[in-house]
Amino acid sequence: FPRMNSFGFWTTLFGGVFLQSSFVFGSAPNGGWFNYTPLSEAFCGVHAVQCTAGMNDDFWLLGIMLLGIASIASGLNFVVTILKLRAPGMSINRMPLFSWMTLVTSFLLIFALPSLTAASVLLLLDRRIGTHFYQYAFGGDPLLWQHLFWSFGHPEVYILILPAFGIISEVLPVFSRKPIFGYTFIAWSGVAIGFLSFTVWAHHMFAVGLPAIAQGFFAASTTLIAIPTAVKIFNWIATVYGGKISFKAPMIFALGFIAMFLIGGLNGAALAIVPFDYQVTDTYFVVSHIHYVLFGGSVFAIFAGFFYWFPKVTGKFLGERMAQVQFWMMLVGMNLAFFPMHLMGLLGMPRRIYTYPANSGWNELNLIATVGAFLIGLSVMVFVFNVVGSLKNGQKAGTDPWDAFTLEWDTTSPPKKYNFLTLPVVRSRRPFYDKKYPDIADWKTVSRH
Repeated sequence: FPRMNSFGFWTTLFGGVFLQSSFVFGSAPNGGWFNYTPLSEAFCGVHAVQCTAGMNDDFWLLGIMLLGIASIASGLNFVVTILKLRAPGMSINRMPLFSWMTLVTSFLLIFALPSLTAASVLLLLDRRIGTHFYQYAFGGDPLLWQHLFWSFGHPEVYILILPAFGIISEVLPVFSRKPIFGYTFIAWSGVAIGFLSFTVWAHHMFAVGLPAIAQGFFAASTTLIAIPTAVKIFNWIATVYGGKISFKAPMIFALGFIAMFLIGGLNGAALAIVPFDYQVTDTYFVVSHIHYVLFGGSVFAIFAGFFYWFPKVTGKFLGERMAQVQFWMMLVGMNLAFFPMHLMGLLGMPRRIYTYPANSGWNELNLIATVGAFLIGLSVMVFVFNVVGSLKNGQKAGTDPWDAFTLEWDTTSPPKKYNFLTLPVVRSRRPFYDKKYPDIADWKTVSRH
């Protein structure tokens, strides 16, 4: 749907500009990224005490609504494209795993964002029309916001990480010189993660006074979602095991992803234990968890994908030596920045604060975290220099620099506007491998696809 694609793009741009324009008008959102009620109400309580009566949160709410609509449109477009416009012979069981994860992510966008959009509409009505959906003094419930927000917010975590899973599933086989281990398990575990992501939202709310049966359900579902995630990690390790590994930039970022995401997953599983969660909720332990998952996970995978597909997009390599320097700086910086936060959380340092008492015992750990953050910043500067230098003077990459497996590498680098003069016919999960090595093609040697 080209028009829907255009609508999604321009609505995203307008929504983002609208949200950022709040800074220009001196009305920046001031309710935090979570915008919890009743703090984000214009007036609170029966005495109408002013909370955030300005336009600050109105900018946030309207911007979020626009961005939500745009994301739903984009999700619909991806679903239709993936289901209807595959190459001849490419059954859904032969799709690249990156396409699989994109498909699941798109469904999550379609079904998760309406709850946040609805919550934002209700809060805007509270603030500007005088309704009381979240006003306890008038029969509303401020926890309604948390339920609606997190019923979007936890699928959102998987909206961010599932594409990363797809990238890793494309990079590891190429640089291990092996087919992906357990293709079907990786694909359907992604579907299972997408489904289960809608059943775990209230683990963000264990401390708000949920009934014991609700706590038990959400603790169990949170533990359960670790199973399909562990399936993926097992399959990735099995893919690498015994392979002829090439430690190029995409591969080292992919391996770094596995290690860092595993740490984030383990401390996330700890948070599913309700008594432990009581002790560390709203502390820096939670901050550490989310950063190991989303920085060690999504960001490392994005860099793996960037180094992997940059030659295809531009026709030039990124500098390998600078990429290696960036990786080690980023890996060390990340662990310096975020690992001490585990200890800060266990020592009781709350999140969402801008300062703390000097005698709290957190000074040294925060100093280490600050050094790590600066190291991450320097690593990103190395990356920027690498990109700029490579675009100007980078080594030419050729059509298939990695001896890869999938169809995009069967085109020129960068690709022509039409991609293929004639549509390729797909006979296995590694169609370009089949073309390059017809005597040992997958469709000849693998009986079932």
